[in-house]
Amino acid sequence: MSAERLELHLPDESATRALGAALAPALVPGLRVWLQGDLGAGKTALVRAVLRALGFSGTVRSPTYTLVELYPVSRLNFYHLDLYRFEFHEEFIDAGLEECFGGDAVCFVEWPEKAESFLPPADLVLRLSVDGPGRRVTIEARSEKGQACLRRLARCLQAVRPPAGASSSAPDSPA
Repeated sequence: MSAERLELHLPDESATRALGAALAPALVPGLRVWLQGDLGAGKTALVRAVLRALGFSGTVRSPTYTLVELYPVSRLNFYHLDLYRFEFHEEFIDAGLEECFGGDAVCFVEWPEKAESFLPPADLVLRLSVDGPGRRVTIEARSEKGQACLRRLARCLQAVRPPAGASSSAPDSPA
C-alpha cells in the first residue's frame, strides 16, 4: 500500500466543522480512526462536527472520564474513545474496550498511543495541531479502507472548495 495523506489548514472553528461535514459521508462501517494531538488541538471538536453531520443532535461529550461514548447515528454505530487517563496499555483490556472494535462499528480514538499495543491497527490517522489561531490537520491512510475513505474525503472537500492552505499528496492516485 502506498502512503496517502492529506494536509489541511483549518483557520477557524467553522473550517473544523466543514472538515467534519466532509468526513462524515466518507465513513464506512468498521473504520478505525486515530486522533492525535495535544490537549486543545481540536480532537473532540472534530468528532462533534462529524457526529453533527451524521445527524446526531444531542450532547457530544469528551469521553475523558467515561472512556467511551456510543452514538448510534445514521447507518453507523459510532464509538468515541478517549484513552488520555490511561497510565498503562493493559488498562485498555481491563476496561473491556476491545469489544468496541468488533463488527461494523466506526471507532474514533483519542490518545491511541496510550494503548497502542492492544489496539487494532488504524485505517486513518488524523494529527491535529494548533497553528496560530487555527489548526493544522494531517490525515494519513494506513489501510485500503483508509485509502478509500481518504479519496472520498478529498472529493467532498474539492466539491465544497477546500479550506485555504489545503495541500495534498495525491489522494486520488492509484494504490
